[in-house]
Amino acid sequence: MNRITALLKKELMLSVSLAAACASLFITPPSKELFSSIDWKTLSVLFMLLTVLEGFKQEKIFNPLLRRSGKLSKIKTLTLFFVYGVFFTSMFVTNDVSLIIFVPLTIILFKAGNKEHYILPVLTFENIAAIRGSLLTPFGSPQNLFLFSQSGIEVTAFFKMMLPLSVFSFALLYLFISFLYRKDKGEQINVDQDAFKEEWEKKRRIKRILYVSLFALIICTIVTRTKLWPYVTLFTALMLLIFDRKILVKTDYVLLLTFLCFFIFSSSICRNPGIAQFLSKAVTGHEYIWSILLSQIISNVPASIVLWPFTGENGLRALIYGLDSAGLCSIIGSLASVINLRIYVKEYPGKTFAFIKTFTWISLIFFAIVVLPQLLLIKVLA
Repeated sequence: MNRITALLKKELMLSVSLAAACASLFITPPSKELFSSIDWKTLSVLFMLLTVLEGFKQEKIFNPLLRRSGKLSKIKTLTLFFVYGVFFTSMFVTNDVSLIIFVPLTIILFKAGNKEHYILPVLTFENIAAIRGSLLTPFGSPQNLFLFSQSGIEVTAFFKMMLPLSVFSFALLYLFISFLYRKDKGEQINVDQDAFKEEWEKKRRIKRILYVSLFALIICTIVTRTKLWPYVTLFTALMLLIFDRKILVKTDYVLLLTFLCFFIFSSSICRNPGIAQFLSKAVTGHEYIWSILLSQIISNVPASIVLWPFTGENGLRALIYGLDSAGLCSIIGSLASVINLRIYVKEYPGKTFAFIKTFTWISLIFFAIVVLPQLLLIKVLA
């Protein structure tokens, strides 16, 4: 019991999600329907990614990329490389995956270059880039994918709807980065290249090939939206059991449990008749504000599941604009932000509130700039 209490005190997001899940089960009793409505695909994909990318780190597969990016001498150039790397990759491999790839590399390089005082703002820029870059494509984020499949909107119409937000966010990110380095635009970063010159052992090439192959398989599973994902998950777990079972112990199960708790909460809320009746009256015509506010309680992915059944006939634009902006308001607003926080705290234990403080004030400024133009677009194009 003491260990559980210590874990809950240490893991803020887990404590919040667990409390929400437990409270929701008193509102709507557990049932088979509740169990089946949980988004097991997202949880399975996240499990595979967390495990395989931990293998990438163990086998130093990112070392060639580290060496190349480490040759960038100006810190602003390096920051632009990472932030826009997240921005564009998030469009194709989802926002959480892009953060899982780039955030550890950012921390490693900035530590190696003795620029750790920039890590928090740069990680915040990457978080914003993941949230705003992923909004352009139907498969850029779980909520986009869910609403795209539920609404039946055409791909071209979806791109046209989201393009103004993407372009504006691209330009705004550059201004934020420029402001960070305004005092010395040419500030240098000198990375010790010897830190990344470790030669790969030939005897470990099987594991490197395994992890790269599994990563490619997972990305194909995400992009193609195949229904064979349970078999891919089983295959991945089996390969790891055979070739590197120790890596399974290092998987971030706390993050997986946090996701599970949020999904239980959203599913329970949707199945309560009284709450459903209230939402059907309150949400229609006010999707934008509801999506932003509710996401601050249960995050945007569960919020999309809760709100979609009560969205008006012309409310898709308002709903998705709000959901794809909610992650700018708080850590809880987007589960991708939770992933970012988890990666940072793993490297800097006890620095949770330092991350939240920096993330919140930078993201809220970004949100304040984009929220009104988006509302104007909703009103004009409704």
